[in-house]
Amino acid sequence: MNKRKEGISRRSLFKAGAGLAAAAGIAVPRAAEARSREGRLATLIDLNLCDGCPDRAVPACVTACKSARNGQVPKPVEPIPSPFPVGGKGIEDWSKKQDVHDRLTPYNRIFVQKAEVEVDGAKRNLFIPRRCMHCDNPACATICPFTANHKYESGAVVIDPDLCFGGAKCRTVCPWEIPQRQSGVGIYLHVLPTLAGNGVMFKCDLCIDRLKDGGLPACVESCPRQALLIGPREKIFSLADERARSTGGFLYGKKENGGTSTLYVSPVPFDVLDRAVVTGKGRPGFKPVKRRMEETDGLGRAVLVSPVAGVAVGVAGALGYWSRRKERVKEEEENQDGRTNP
Repeated sequence: MNKRKEGISRRSLFKAGAGLAAAAGIAVPRAAEARSREGRLATLIDLNLCDGCPDRAVPACVTACKSARNGQVPKPVEPIPSPFPVGGKGIEDWSKKQDVHDRLTPYNRIFVQKAEVEVDGAKRNLFIPRRCMHCDNPACATICPFTANHKYESGAVVIDPDLCFGGAKCRTVCPWEIPQRQSGVGIYLHVLPTLAGNGVMFKCDLCIDRLKDGGLPACVESCPRQALLIGPREKIFSLADERARSTGGFLYGKKENGGTSTLYVSPVPFDVLDRAVVTGKGRPGFKPVKRRMEETDGLGRAVLVSPVAGVAVGVAGALGYWSRRKERVKEEEENQDGRTNP
């Protein structure tokens, strides 16, 4: 049985219920997290090396990421329920626009910006791979009322699609507005499809499954110029400092938003890049970013009120869903026999 396409499994509902309870302040045991490579990792993106893959229609990192991650997004229901109230959050359906590669979407978790700048008195095009920064103290994980967002020991910040209701609070508090929503998928469909959430938020997860198996993120592995590197945090930070110093360049990501696990090295200041790139929805800039915890804490206190009241509603919705799936439970349990929970 394809659980992603057929519907949400019993295990997923259990996880969602645990998330609601945790948000309400009820202590619940958390499943053991998947082990990734030991120690904290960091990524270096060197803009002196990225050339945008001029011999390809789509940059190699973008193509590799799509191939590795797009299968994670379930097919949305038809029709996608209209959110209530009308005029509130709208439907965000990228399922028929999966070929978009010039901005972030649920199906495009890395893209390459182009900036025409002046370097040493000469015009030059810089190409800038953009994806989640994997912050050291991620506001998105702090704010999530359903504990769907976790930071792993490796430094990867990962959204659990089985827990996410798509409320987009993570995007609201992200300085770069990285997470992107796909409506019509996820647990909200089985609770309150017109009121709860509106889908699932997706973003770069640093290919945490590949890290677990000792591999590399798809974008890093595919880069023909080794413009993207990943390794132990201290070594990557040292390498970034060395490259910036030896080239008279500039660093971004070391202090932004309280520090991140992604460092950029650029031959020009990042305020120059910010003015040179196209920004907007799904297209982050390079403005100076301070830690938003003060704003996040206030918003966090506000959103936590909703899950407390919503636990009963969520449980009622889940029970209704279970009654509709009554005849399929036995089959699902048989299919899951012998499987080990994470």
